[in-house]
Amino acid sequence: MRRYPVSFVVLSVLGILCALPGAVSLAGFGALLHPVLDDPMAGLAFIVSAIALIGSGAFPLVIEKLKENEEA
Repeated sequence: MRRYPVSFVVLSVLGILCALPGAVSLAGFGALLHPVLDDPMAGLAFIVSAIALIGSGAFPLVIEKLKENEEA
């Protein structure tokens, strides 16, 4: 079984958790969670943050993959 870097897992989970309220807000149900999420731009900000978190988590994964290829 392959081991993933902890930073990849943590940042990816945070990205997914950030994308959930963003998707709810963009769907028009943000007011059910919080009044600030009633604005669709808040949902867009959450989605952009989620993409940034997942992208940041990809860096350690790529570095680990390059390290494995170099050792082989």
